[in-house]
Amino acid sequence: MRKENPTRYSSAVGESWQYASFKIKYCHNIFDNKEIREEMDKLLDEASSRYEIPIEGKGFDSNHVHMKLDIGIYSKVQAAKYLRGYTAKKIFQKFPWLKKKYFWDSGLWNRSYYIGSPKNLDNLDSYLRKQKWFDPTQTRLESY
Repeated sequence: MRKENPTRYSSAVGESWQYASFKIKYCHNIFDNKEIREEMDKLLDEASSRYEIPIEGKGFDSNHVHMKLDIGIYSKVQAAKYLRGYTAKKIFQKFPWLKKKYFWDSGLWNRSYYIGSPKNLDNLDSYLRKQKWFDPTQTRLESY
């Protein structure tokens, strides 16, 4: 993805598009619940805006989410911490029963996650569209 006006930071210019996959702890299929999935979609958008980590596509499966995101000047660890921490806290505030029922008062996300450079961004877009739930009207890069 190439832009005529790249993202500018105080100490850098450019983008760092990555593929990310976050899995739910204990592999509970919480995203089969439409209300939870839609709330997580909204929370990821909020975290994206709050931490200036643009997300240009999300695809949900029953117990994980795939994303295309620009981590900018953040490290992979920082980006994961911001997105996962924000969303876990907020989802448990909205659905307190979820923590008690499935997570025995522990965290939402599995400790393991993946963030890496895709070989081809177009193939990644296609992969995201093939997930169980994909919303083509999701926020696009142009809105940042």
